[in-house]
Amino acid sequence: MTLKAARINRGLTQKEAAKLLEISVDTLSNYERAKCFPDVQLIGRIEALYGLPYDRIIFLPKKYG
Repeated sequence: MTLKAARINRGLTQKEAAKLLEISVDTLSNYERAKCFPDVQLIGRIEALYGLPYDRIIFLPKKYG
């Protein structure tokens, strides 16, 4: 599941997810578009928020997933 799909699956907007992850909306958008990648600590918070382990989240845009 892509990072964006995981967020949507949890019923979160980018603004809501970014706030819960303590990052900016722009940063989350960049992660979802694979412009940059989160560090290990943030990946742990993403796993917890989205309820998915790292190996189930695709950190690439949908066209690559």
